[in-house]
Amino acid sequence: MIDSKWFIEDFEAGDLPLSNGGMLRNARLRYHQIGELNAPKDNLILLPTFYGGAAAGNHPWVTPGGPLDPAQYCIVIPALLGAGESSSPSNTPGAQAGADFPRISLYDNVLLQKRLVDQRFGGARVALVMGWSMGGMQALQWGCLFPERVGAVLAACATARCYPHNRVFLEGVKAALTCDPAFQNGRYQHPPVRGLAAFGTVYAGWAYSQAFYRRELYRNLGFASIEQVLSFWERDHQAQDANDLLAVLDTWQSGDISDNPVLGGDYLGALARLSMPTAMLPGSTDLYFTEADAWNDARAMPGARCEPLVSDFGHVAGGPGRDPDSHARILAVAGSLLQQGALS
Repeated sequence: MIDSKWFIEDFEAGDLPLSNGGMLRNARLRYHQIGELNAPKDNLILLPTFYGGAAAGNHPWVTPGGPLDPAQYCIVIPALLGAGESSSPSNTPGAQAGADFPRISLYDNVLLQKRLVDQRFGGARVALVMGWSMGGMQALQWGCLFPERVGAVLAACATARCYPHNRVFLEGVKAALTCDPAFQNGRYQHPPVRGLAAFGTVYAGWAYSQAFYRRELYRNLGFASIEQVLSFWERDHQAQDANDLLAVLDTWQSGDISDNPVLGGDYLGALARLSMPTAMLPGSTDLYFTEADAWNDARAMPGARCEPLVSDFGHVAGGPGRDPDSHARILAVAGSLLQQGALS
């Protein structure tokens, strides 16, 4: 992949009404694009971003000659609201800055992405919407809201809502961050570095499986020891904004593809709208987006198949470029879905 072929653009959306009745002022959606929209406007692929990741984190899925080939598809990566690239606590001025940034839902993110598709890409049909973790949650939200516009859906290590144990895990990492006295209820004068480090340390115990550490699979990622893994996670989170992390964590924790004005909380009804070819690819050792919960969702989706990624990498198995075997499996399924979606 030649990075210079990626174009980074901002979609200025003006004031964005939110599903909770609030308003995000001067909303801005950052996106990365590679490849061109064809004349029938049916070759668009969306890759929504994952928690804690920038849009560039999805680049490894896109390679010339691969299933997601930019010579064949127009590929767009929209960045989550709140995550530091699109409108976020850290880059929003005035009354909605920092701790006063409004709560954002999966629905709010996807509606803004649809406006992007309608206004920048001429109302194109989405051949595939695909994501890992929170990216997968957004993909499922797309499928149930706009089944007539989406050819296929792929959700890697994701479910259609944040199940109870997942919510409890998130409460733990949130507590680790907010217990730092420097956090000051989100009105910090200086980054709460101890809380950010604690957040990363706790998270590292959940992102990978027990077998990942027991088998020393972290060596495959370039780490010589568990201490190096933990140091990386600490530094990585200290480089992020605390209010950004918590804003997107809230979107995840409250995530439910039926919790919006269109579906009215009808979860089974929301899943039933996913009649297009859909792949649920849970990680076999994922500790929070569990295989059991993914199967529970897939059974209620008319177009779905559930094919676990057999890996000891835990949740990270689904991440672009993280676990080579899982990465290859995800792309093979994406290629199959694109063929199925084109025929449907």
